[in-house]
Amino acid sequence: MTASISGSAMALAMVGGFAPAAMAQDTQATDAAEAETPEDENMIIVSGFREALASAVAEKRNSDLILESVNAEDIGKLPDDSIGESIARLPGVTSQRLNGRANVIAIRGLGPDFSQTLLNGREQTSTGDNRAVEFDQYPSEIVNQVVVYKTPSASLVGQGLIGTIDVRTIRPLETSETVFAVGAKGSYADIGKLNAGSKEFGYRVNATYVDQFADDTMGIALSAAYTDEPYQLQEFNAWGYAGSGDPGSPIVIGGSKSFVTSTQLKRFGVNGTFQAEVTDNIRFTADGFYSNFNDDQSKRGIELPLGFGAFGTTFDPTTATVVDGEFGGFAEAGTFENVEGVIRNDIFQRKADQYSGGLNLEYTGDNGWSAFLDFGYSRTDRNELSIESYSGTGYNVGVGATDTIGFTSDSNGTSFTPGLDYSDPTQIVLTDPLGWGGSRVQAGYYNNRIIEDELKQFRVGVAKEIDGGFISKIHFGLAYTDRDKNLTPDEFFISPPGGATEVAFPDGSLLRSTDLSYLGLGPIVSYDVRDLLDDGVLVLVANDSDDIPAKAYGITEDLMTAYLQVDINKELGAGVLTGNFGVQAVNTEQNSTGVAFADIDGNPGNEQINLSLGDNYWDILPSMNLSMRFDSNIVLRLAASRQIQRPQLDDLRVAISYGINNNVAESPTGVAPFISGGGGNPLLRPYRANAVDLNLEKYFANGAGVVALQLFYKDIKTYIDGSRTVFDYSAFPDPAGVPVATQIGFLDSEVNTGGGNFYGAELSATVPFDVFTSALEGFGVTGGVGYTKTEIENANGDKDEIPGYSKWVVNGTAYYERGGFNLRGSARYRSNFLADFTGFGGTPTRRRARGETIIDAQIGYDFQDGSALEGLSIYLQGQNLTNEPFVSQFDVPEPRAVIDYQEYGRRFLAGFTYRF
Repeated sequence: MTASISGSAMALAMVGGFAPAAMAQDTQATDAAEAETPEDENMIIVSGFREALASAVAEKRNSDLILESVNAEDIGKLPDDSIGESIARLPGVTSQRLNGRANVIAIRGLGPDFSQTLLNGREQTSTGDNRAVEFDQYPSEIVNQVVVYKTPSASLVGQGLIGTIDVRTIRPLETSETVFAVGAKGSYADIGKLNAGSKEFGYRVNATYVDQFADDTMGIALSAAYTDEPYQLQEFNAWGYAGSGDPGSPIVIGGSKSFVTSTQLKRFGVNGTFQAEVTDNIRFTADGFYSNFNDDQSKRGIELPLGFGAFGTTFDPTTATVVDGEFGGFAEAGTFENVEGVIRNDIFQRKADQYSGGLNLEYTGDNGWSAFLDFGYSRTDRNELSIESYSGTGYNVGVGATDTIGFTSDSNGTSFTPGLDYSDPTQIVLTDPLGWGGSRVQAGYYNNRIIEDELKQFRVGVAKEIDGGFISKIHFGLAYTDRDKNLTPDEFFISPPGGATEVAFPDGSLLRSTDLSYLGLGPIVSYDVRDLLDDGVLVLVANDSDDIPAKAYGITEDLMTAYLQVDINKELGAGVLTGNFGVQAVNTEQNSTGVAFADIDGNPGNEQINLSLGDNYWDILPSMNLSMRFDSNIVLRLAASRQIQRPQLDDLRVAISYGINNNVAESPTGVAPFISGGGGNPLLRPYRANAVDLNLEKYFANGAGVVALQLFYKDIKTYIDGSRTVFDYSAFPDPAGVPVATQIGFLDSEVNTGGGNFYGAELSATVPFDVFTSALEGFGVTGGVGYTKTEIENANGDKDEIPGYSKWVVNGTAYYERGGFNLRGSARYRSNFLADFTGFGGTPTRRRARGETIIDAQIGYDFQDGSALEGLSIYLQGQNLTNEPFVSQFDVPEPRAVIDYQEYGRRFLAGFTYRF
């Protein structure tokens, strides 16, 4: 006997249903592949993870685009706890963790800024600052399939430079049965309850209902999921490193800002789809998705000024333990004196409501004509609140008690031996310990960012099948996308009331001390600054600086896309040639509004200048995808295309600030005074590249197994990088003061630069072991290894790496599944890369992240047909079993120059799903 998949497995591969961006998925490829699959009357019907793998292999084989996919094992049951983790297991794909969660995806070693994410074929707004979708906004229980397109076609609207991710939900008329399923799971974080009020246990519940009625001409699918889970992390963070490495000036930690962070994630997601066969030729689909996302973090720690010599701290290098490194002497141990620490009790809370949906009308004629109309809508309303709160031994430098602190630095960060007890409330007060507020007593800062992101899209397409020739089908379509994104900042200083310089902690305001012993710092005083603000112990004072409204922006982006695509299907010798070629023309009209400030009259208070600036341009994007399908179950693919990725949205902001610069050595014209400033660039053009892909795929085990070699090359023509460029300020009023000698000055912003190249290879496989011997029935492996190389020209004309780029990406899963019992272990590795971090106020920053290996495992049992518990599945999952940290450092090969060392601990989950 040979193993095969059930009929429902092949259907499951297409469960994403109709999506306008997937119009290019030609049926002739499916027909050709199905014709190659032999019939076997002695089939073993498999299900669960093996069936999901077989569905993914069928999806890969049948498509004429180069893709990877992950399919639900059953309704509402992805193979992983997180959609991001499921995607990160695909060949050539990986992720970056946030608070221990896989929330952004990298394809072929490149970060999320170079890919595009769709929901049921439609572009989406995001809970993040830019275009990249954060995958923890989608509950995994409502997702039925994810397809990662590594090459585009002309009809794939919304494509990215490195790939396009299409998240698909259930289509009820293509499920062909009634389903009611429920599930629940509990989670445990073994790192413990790090902050007062935090938790170590959490839970998730979900339910899915799918039904058809009116003689299967109407269908409905409803899915809902609720999550209430804690995430914990212990973090070491360095300000940076001081010293030159020369004798007498060893490299030493410049300062520390380390936190214990406890996060409570509450998320409710619901998705609904209604379908109706209006006539034999017309199908109507309406779907909607809503997510309420609440991520509440408490961050408590100590900020220590150290090796930079700021705020009175002293360091004697002659008393330190200095070792030789590649960049000179490095102080592994020593002592800092006169240290005034700032105890931090910060809050970071992100709330987001996301609404997505669409209406689709599809016509399939009896004469080969087909057409569709589609409307999509996506909106995210986000409120991102950061509150910093400071306390210490006294107000301003040199007033309170100082500390003598020993330190030891290694590849895991720096640990300390303090002399003060930072948990003693008789020694600690609410104040501005280092005088950061200047003449103002700044005991904290309140920063609220209000973001609205709205996207509307309209699409129409027509296609005609052609019989008996090389060309099998012709597609034509139009798409219009309108996106608006706005940021409104709302910022305040936090101060003691009544002009006081410090405030003692009121009775009952302190919480359980936070333990920083993992850094050697011991316990610290802990409180919730929101309670102190509510009680009037601290007050908010509006920040009326011009810097605040200058952060606000509005960005509009209107895209008009037209495409023409030709599908081909032709028998050639021992195989069938299928594929498509075509062209996509995209007109982009982008505009940004904002303000600039300049003191143009010499009076107190700067003048506000309203700005509006943008650009209009075309991109012509030809593409070709050819697949030669041989009778030997070998598929040879060749793809070529022109690809683009539009700039990050916040880089398009127009708002700038500027002033007088008297340094003649910096003047672009050699005269001074001149004008210099900084801000966004609404004239940015996209990243652009020409790409070629070559694949060789061998299918076996009746289509359940595959080995694939993928080669790819991208000739990057246009890149985006930060730079100081010459700028003409003649359209702006001159700043007050000394008259400028020239209006030609500098502007610090993102600019388009020269190109570079990006190339690599991927080897992937899905191998059921029963292909070798029936004794290994149920065993198998799936995974891949990818190698990429890139070199890009930055704004200075130098060669540089692309942010988010990893040279090596490896992932794999070994599994056993038979008789209802299932067991699998997974590993994913990525080499070092430039990681994106979000600083205070949402400001992005990039640092070199070390390579990491994540190990997960799952064991479960599906009760079999005929048993009393038929339909019940139980499982136990373990995530990050080796407690792999996330580490970043300076972009130099000095392992002791650690910037971030984040430890999340292990997570264990136990749950069930029950299908009625």
